[in-house]
Amino acid sequence: MATELRWALIVISALVIGGLLIHGLWSVRKKSSDKVSYKEPNELKEQTPNHDKEPDEPEIGEMTFSAVDDEPATEGIIATHEPDTEVQTESSGSEEVESEKNAIEPQDFIILHVEMPEGLKMAGSRLLPAVLSLGFKYSDEGFFNRHLEPSGNGPVLFRLVNMYNPGTFDIDNMEQFSTAGISLFMTLPCEGDNLAAFNMLHSASKKLAEEFGATVLDKDREPLTVEAVRGYVEKVREFAA
Repeated sequence: MATELRWALIVISALVIGGLLIHGLWSVRKKSSDKVSYKEPNELKEQTPNHDKEPDEPEIGEMTFSAVDDEPATEGIIATHEPDTEVQTESSGSEEVESEKNAIEPQDFIILHVEMPEGLKMAGSRLLPAVLSLGFKYSDEGFFNRHLEPSGNGPVLFRLVNMYNPGTFDIDNMEQFSTAGISLFMTLPCEGDNLAAFNMLHSASKKLAEEFGATVLDKDREPLTVEAVRGYVEKVREFAA
């Protein structure tokens, strides 16, 4: 009886051990199969098209003006000549310096036009001395810049461009040059005193209009009114605050 019980226990133990071995082999094969079919997250990410990227937001310089075919894209000139904001790469004092740089990043602009009566034009031979007498300096880009200092030093406060394509002036051929209008613009905020810069821009546009018998127009190319000037002043004060 004892012998039969012993053999029964041996058989049961062998069956249990065999079952465990079979289960272990099956588990190993299953894991191997899972590894073959498994794809790394990076691979899946590469195969999945990126639908989250949004189109670029338009910049301030991409604002459009109502203009006829032979007028330059004034907004392109404004975008091209906005002061660059440098990236702060050094760690020391980075937060303070970065905040100061962001403070002068252009966010808006003011533009005035000086337009001649229909059929008349400004002669370059008269325009050049008039512009220079107002403290403008000719730039390599072909525009006239009004700097903080009349000598031409310091940051640019505002610019004077040709209202019509290509928007520039050929200083070597001003005797043969003529135009039906010019535009003066400044970005906000600007270097120095914003309100003082606007007053200079406004004064320059009025003096040029008087010189040539022209009309000062607002951004919508409508005759400049007292109300429009007040609106410009309020806008300038917002950035000066």
